[in-house]
Amino acid sequence: MDPTSSQQEEHLQPGLTASHTALLLVSVAIISICAILYELLISTISSYFQGSSILHFSLVIGLFLSFMGLGSYLSKFVIRGLLRWFILFEIWLGIIGGFSSAILYLAFSLTPYFYLTAFILLGTLGTLIGLEIPLLTRMINRYEGLRDAMAKVLSFDYLGALIASVLFPLLLLPTLGVMRTAFGIGMLNLVVAALNTWQFRADLPDYRRMIILCTLGGGLLLAGFGYSFQITRFFENFLYQDEIMLSRQSAYQQIVITQWNDDTRLFLDGNLQFSSKDEYRYHEPLVHIPLQLAAHTGRILILGGGDGMVAREVLKHAQVQTVDLVDLDPEITRLATSHPVLIRLNDSSMLDPRVRIVNEDGYKFIENGTDLYDVIIIDLPDPNHTALGKLYTAEFYGLISRRLAAGGVVVTQSTSPYFAPRAFWCIHHTLASVFPATIPYQVYVPSFGQWGFNLALKTSPRLAGLHAGPAQDSLLHSLTRRLQERPVSLRYLTPAIAATLFVFDGDTQAVPAEVNHLDNQILVQYYENSWNQWR
Repeated sequence: MDPTSSQQEEHLQPGLTASHTALLLVSVAIISICAILYELLISTISSYFQGSSILHFSLVIGLFLSFMGLGSYLSKFVIRGLLRWFILFEIWLGIIGGFSSAILYLAFSLTPYFYLTAFILLGTLGTLIGLEIPLLTRMINRYEGLRDAMAKVLSFDYLGALIASVLFPLLLLPTLGVMRTAFGIGMLNLVVAALNTWQFRADLPDYRRMIILCTLGGGLLLAGFGYSFQITRFFENFLYQDEIMLSRQSAYQQIVITQWNDDTRLFLDGNLQFSSKDEYRYHEPLVHIPLQLAAHTGRILILGGGDGMVAREVLKHAQVQTVDLVDLDPEITRLATSHPVLIRLNDSSMLDPRVRIVNEDGYKFIENGTDLYDVIIIDLPDPNHTALGKLYTAEFYGLISRRLAAGGVVVTQSTSPYFAPRAFWCIHHTLASVFPATIPYQVYVPSFGQWGFNLALKTSPRLAGLHAGPAQDSLLHSLTRRLQERPVSLRYLTPAIAATLFVFDGDTQAVPAEVNHLDNQILVQYYENSWNQWR
């Protein structure tokens, strides 16, 4: 900056006291908190609507930082009235950021331009935040000197980032949800603007107008905060075909239950988990085929299945003595034990004294425990990001094998062999790399289409390669015989139907796929590439 510009800035810069500097540094921390929270919000909403959390978090962070760099560059053209411009930027940031979730919901629900809207929103918020930090640094520099100013600004900036990264997953998202959190962050920006306006009012000729802007913006955001659930419900009515009975944000996922006539549906992060009209066509093959093939059925482990449907089917077997159900999200298991509709659908299975509910990460539960199980049923969401993909790896299946008793059976839902064939067969090959005997099977569920499972037996190597040949014929004969000899109350899975589930036609036959490992997570790539073709 030339001397003349420096003198102009000096002349227009208010004389700072220690209290002024303290407020500016606190402003830096709050701005940093808000910046990180906006990034996390947009990433979360993008993943909720479009899937692929890794892709969206990476893109949002990269674009946000790039636009912050643009804002930092543009700040050099702000020469006069640094404080006034800082406050105006903060007001704009608060109003736009506060409505960011509502804007993204609107774009996804009512327009085909979600990504364009998200890009513009990221550009606006990132640029405004990028403008603010250099302005604050230059203001503090008039009092502290450049070396101390940079050290303090960056320290408070990084501290704010830490606070935000802890607050968002542990407090804000599970208690407020994305809509109310956005309005709350926006109000925080306006509080910063109002405090600085009042503190520096002697140096701001139009400070009354600034206060009015802060008040009006705060009123809008406060109204949005108060009506956030109604706003969310309004947009969700466009996202879901049926009437919404329940919409709740847990620490891990968005839970929505819809109802139309006698059809109840559960959605997690926008993905259908079951329809009460046909869920039995999914749950009966998932549960009863492995239980009929296991040498014993006294001790059962369910990973996932927090809605209680798998437990309902398991408890139809009189030999079952204990069921450990491990689901990460305590909110979904709480609903399964308290919501009247879910209790009716799961036949009160989650309240059965034989069922022990454990809210823990499935990987950690398997890794740290020592109990053996006769049957392990893995009913987890599809592997659409690495946090889930790790539960479909060879390393995880190796841990599963250690927890299976002699003659034990493990089965996992494996996405669709029709819509995502490479992902399905990747899961099959990964199981086969650990277990001596594996077999795929599939079922048609009207709500989902063709859906697949993979089963593995802890048995002798002679049964390896059960996908074809005499070994499979022997197994199917054993299965149909046991379905006849050990009848349970089923609506769909008859001995005749069971035999057809192991037939794969030309559209679903085996395809080459790599084994999924923790260090490559190739399954997540297969899954995203396959399903993106159908979106």
